[in-house]
Amino acid sequence: MRTVTSGLQHVAAMYAGVVAPPMIVGPAVGLGARDTAFLMGASLFTAGIATLLQTLGFWRVGARLPFVNGVSFAGVTPMIAIGKDRGYDGIAVIFGAIIVASLLGFLVTPYFCKLVRFFPPVVTGTVITLIGVSLLPVAFTWSQGGNSGAADYGSAKNIGMAALTFAIVLALRKLLRGFLQQIAILLGLVAGTLIAIPLGMANFDAVKDADLVGFPAPFHFGAPQFEIAAIISMCIVMLVCMTESTADMLALGRIVDRPADERTIEGGLRADTLGSAVSPLFNGFMCSAFAQNIGLVAMTKVRSRYVVAAGGGILILLGLCPVAASVIALVPLPVLGGAGIVLFGSVAASGIQTLATAALEKGENALIVAAALGVGLIPIAAPEFYHAFPKELLVVLDSGISTGCVVAIVLNLAFNHLGRKRSPDAVTPPAPAPTA
Repeated sequence: MRTVTSGLQHVAAMYAGVVAPPMIVGPAVGLGARDTAFLMGASLFTAGIATLLQTLGFWRVGARLPFVNGVSFAGVTPMIAIGKDRGYDGIAVIFGAIIVASLLGFLVTPYFCKLVRFFPPVVTGTVITLIGVSLLPVAFTWSQGGNSGAADYGSAKNIGMAALTFAIVLALRKLLRGFLQQIAILLGLVAGTLIAIPLGMANFDAVKDADLVGFPAPFHFGAPQFEIAAIISMCIVMLVCMTESTADMLALGRIVDRPADERTIEGGLRADTLGSAVSPLFNGFMCSAFAQNIGLVAMTKVRSRYVVAAGGGILILLGLCPVAASVIALVPLPVLGGAGIVLFGSVAASGIQTLATAALEKGENALIVAAALGVGLIPIAAPEFYHAFPKELLVVLDSGISTGCVVAIVLNLAFNHLGRKRSPDAVTPPAPAPTA
């Protein structure tokens, strides 16, 4: 019983993070409430599969650590760029790109493990910061109501509800302790929704149409489609995910007193990439490590991988219950926006924490961060900047995460690995991801 309860705690800590990406991507590509709810259920189901691959494993697949996997935030912005307003076709192209990128990731895993030194905190911190900053505009749009064509878009009512939810989440994080503090964002969403229902801001359509039991039918949105530009973009995302997971395994290994060696990292990355390759089959997105659950392991001192495996089983059961996923669709967008500001801001803050370990005062590390952040912020600050470029390139260029990651990697190689100048602090393994 304790194993199941502790596993449920891990699910609660990462639940909002799993359903948030499909909640962003679904409407962005033109899906309705029911299809978006289906995406959320599928993401829960595939997160459970990926977590079981990671914790239990087989052959040389799986780190066999208490390691939770779920939908990666790194892919959200590129996926929106790939599928924006394309409906089912957009989702099919996204899934095709994920499958190819994941299989390539699986093949290069043995070699990637030997390249860890090329992804120091100066690179990983920059990329994680860009992930959070790139997602914040989505939260701002939600806070205004989500649909710019609606009469109440940006109304005082919508923004007021977002501000109230924002304040509730912050208050809960401050006042609660332990497990309840870990799920403050989830509790904030519940509180905000309960307040919004009598105000007529909640939509019950998705719940009415949802079945109690259902299976995420393979390729629900059609057979995967393959476009070169989309594949390149998702390959960059896969590189980011593999870098993040490596940092998380190093951190978790220290916490559970089982330092992650090269073989452990290789097994973990194989689980990440295999789980991501299988995920689109069941209509899920790319999966990677969830850093917040590492903090939960450190806080509770429960280090058993079987506890996290139980959490993976619970995720699968939730994915087989469409009503559970559709209930999340009840959350009004302004409520989600208020919580999203905290959630996405926390991702950016995690990147800043990582950058704090990057020895920015030495060598050209500060210059690397400045250049990468500058290029990565272009699509956010000036969305039309690349409007004259070929459409095929926009899939990559319109993603600040992808462009910023490339710039950070190239400049780190140029300044810290090539030629005579080399900063020892710049070539250390990736810093552990923040554990809170």
